Amino acid sequence: MDQFTLNLIVVGATFLLYIGIAIWARAGSTSEFYAAGRGVHPITNGMATAADWMSAASFISMAGLIAFLGYDASAYLMGWTGGYVLLALMLAPYLRKFGKYTVPEFIGDRFYSPTARMVAVVCLIVASVTYVIGQMTGVGVAFSRFLEVDNATGLYIGAGIVFLYAVLGGMKGITYTQVAQYVVLIIAYTIPAVFISLQLTGNPIPALGLFSEAKATGEPVLTTLNGMLADLGFQSYTEQHDTTLNMFLFTVSLMIGTAGLPHVIVRFFTVPKVADARYSAGWALVFIALLYLTAPAVGAMARMNLIATFYPNGTTGEAVALSDIQSNENLDWVRNWEKTGLLKFEDKNGDGRIQYVADADANELTVNRDIMVLANPEIANLPGWVIALVAAGGLAAALSTAAGLLLAISSAISHDLIKGQLNPNISERGELLAARISMAVAIAVATYLGLNPPGFAAQTVALAFGIAAASLFPALMMGIFVKRINNKGAVAGMLAGLIVTLVYIFLHKGWFFLPGTNSFSDSDPLLLSIKSTSFGSIGALINFIVAYVVSNATEEPPEEIQELVESIRIPKGAGAATAH
Repeated sequence: MDQFTLNLIVVGATFLLYIGIAIWARAGSTSEFYAAGRGVHPITNGMATAADWMSAASFISMAGLIAFLGYDASAYLMGWTGGYVLLALMLAPYLRKFGKYTVPEFIGDRFYSPTARMVAVVCLIVASVTYVIGQMTGVGVAFSRFLEVDNATGLYIGAGIVFLYAVLGGMKGITYTQVAQYVVLIIAYTIPAVFISLQLTGNPIPALGLFSEAKATGEPVLTTLNGMLADLGFQSYTEQHDTTLNMFLFTVSLMIGTAGLPHVIVRFFTVPKVADARYSAGWALVFIALLYLTAPAVGAMARMNLIATFYPNGTTGEAVALSDIQSNENLDWVRNWEKTGLLKFEDKNGDGRIQYVADADANELTVNRDIMVLANPEIANLPGWVIALVAAGGLAAALSTAAGLLLAISSAISHDLIKGQLNPNISERGELLAARISMAVAIAVATYLGLNPPGFAAQTVALAFGIAAASLFPALMMGIFVKRINNKGAVAGMLAGLIVTLVYIFLHKGWFFLPGTNSFSDSDPLLLSIKSTSFGSIGALINFIVAYVVSNATEEPPEEIQELVESIRIPKGAGAATAH
């Protein structure tokens, strides 16, 4: 059986599974559409949250960034995992106790202001749309290779699949679909990593293989990789090259952005009890760790295999011949990925060989970082079923998160905007219809923007984290822990954080609204060494300061609001034994 047919069978089977689950778990009420009827078991919810979380950025793009950036990319691992600890301890149980469906609804009620709710809707949509662009980028990358279509066609197919199971099933359908997607993606990520670790080091555990000796050299894997990169003029893999300030701010931005992302937070509204929200976050971290502990090994070994492909006799020998690329069946993967436009090579000097070197003028190979995980099994000549499984896993990762994000967007529009502001008397059936229509529109917009993303999937997602960190996270934290913050302070803080962060991103990158400016080159930071992906932490600080200053300069919140804040944080009956 040829590889294309095998891909169709494996990917098609998983899609049928997802759609079947969506039909089985179809939402019949707004409660089921928004919060799965609040009946999801903590372990089930933890697994669904992990799938919701481990998006195209984690599955497809993160290891690719680690492969090319090395130590500097470790901030992705630290920020994204640390954010879940923060979420479990500081936000999830309190938001679940409040008992609402959406993040804007909490902000609107806590700050007793329709305006605050609408500002939160705007913040949510901006962050979620930016995030979903990264998922659609991953969908296009995966489909373009494994279904042998162009990037745009792959994007349209993926959007159609999301439409079928997300619009139909709502949160209830998405939850159980994401459980299946987690199983698919973790198996798809782990199996090729085990094979490749065995090939290169003899160790079946990738995380340990990373620190084992490479069979080819007898030296540790990282030492071997550093030597290969040095021979080709690339920077050291294990040394820090980013500034400490930017790396710290980037890690913080990812961490608090994680805790402020609405599509993650809304998952904790689906469990029966407040305690279950904390358990769900803990289980999610366990399930996420299975992939995140493997990603550094996948990235390093993928880079080693890529270099070995183009320097079969070692990096001090000659580069691979162009004639071999065009005819050698072991290099089929190069020709296959070339068709997608995500890998390009050109014999600039006419010597009949393809040089892969750091010097931009002499380099003859261009590799999109987002292809590394998907191409890794092919580079390592693994069996066809493994290649098909990775295709299914990559698509599961991208589609699961896209569905969660689109649900957050549609909930904000139907529940917070239409029911909360425009038509409070709308029937439940009407609200459910509005939610499905708004999700369909969101899918169309996300697909359009996914055709022209501002960067690699993980980098685009990092911008979304910065936006969530600067706008929603401070409002949630102050809403739970600071009784003195009033509606004026919350609105001013959210607007200040959002606007300052967006302005910095636009000035730094140009972003995707300007024709021809969708490259994600590391241009010079505008402020000290702070890049646009790291600015969310500065935006969050501005949000906190503005909210605090404005709140203290204006009237205190009403007494009932202060009591509400107290009731969220302190368990019922606490202090009774001591009469306090």
